[in-house]
Amino acid sequence: NEYGVETKIERGGRVFPVSDKAADVVKALRKFALKPNVKLKKADAQKILVESGAVTGVKTDKGVIKGERVILCTGGKSYPLTGSDGSGYKMAAALGHTVTELNPSLVPIVTEEKWVRGVMGLTLKNVAVKVKSGGKTVYEDFGEMLFTHFGVSGPIILSMSAHLRDPQKNKYRIEIDLKPALDEKKLSQRITRDFEKYSRKQLINALDDLLPKNLIPTIITLAGLDPRKSVSQITKAERAALVGAVKCVPLNVRGFRPIEEAIVTSGGIKTSEINPSTMESKLINGLFFAGEIIDADGYTGGYNLQMAYSTAYLAGTNV
Repeated sequence: NEYGVETKIERGGRVFPVSDKAADVVKALRKFALKPNVKLKKADAQKILVESGAVTGVKTDKGVIKGERVILCTGGKSYPLTGSDGSGYKMAAALGHTVTELNPSLVPIVTEEKWVRGVMGLTLKNVAVKVKSGGKTVYEDFGEMLFTHFGVSGPIILSMSAHLRDPQKNKYRIEIDLKPALDEKKLSQRITRDFEKYSRKQLINALDDLLPKNLIPTIITLAGLDPRKSVSQITKAERAALVGAVKCVPLNVRGFRPIEEAIVTSGGIKTSEINPSTMESKLINGLFFAGEIIDADGYTGGYNLQMAYSTAYLAGTNV
């Protein structure tokens, strides 16, 4: 606000510019940063120069910039259009730093099932998800998700992706509970009431009060029922099958979307090689790290931004 950006608070306590323009935030940051003793130079960094174990400057496509302190904060490999193309890892590795395995994190998931295309754009709120591998539950969450043309996305799916490794090897199965507030008995009672209300209708037209309309055909198919059957003829066993389909929509994970579509990169500069109090390299004097280039990542919801801010503050104050 002090630098001219009026803000607003939206759902979940998230703060945005009133204008909804990221460029306004960039302008404010430039205004804050460019004090009389600060110079901004635009050049492609190619190599960090080191002599006798200490930084001496940076080689760029426009010549050498001398300096005894360098903060390497080039981001991960996510969102390469912003410049985070992974080049920072190479510069750090050239100086002897360890770069741990890089993987997409907080990334949409691709499923084996093709029916998701038919419900593309459908958002589900207040649903429960469970991920199983080898019969064991490896992750559970509750909240909001989204169907896409390739699979699923949304907050709980993105957080889920941070816990999954090598989908081809581990054979993950997602189970979605569309009505987690109702156990099977209460859900069965609810469906019975709906059937009584729509007793003259076919099954395909009797579930609008319970489910999103474009998801109904899929649930009926998963339950193995005839969509044209009159609800007055639905048996107890068929109703139980419908309850089961609502409480467990299965999706088999084929893989992740590309790392370029991930919100963050999992992996990076090994944290044991960085002084956590200053963000300075333990290998090279005068070399500091900040942000996503470090092997640290968290859930969606501001945690990764906070990590970037906090490490940048530490690096900046110690430089």
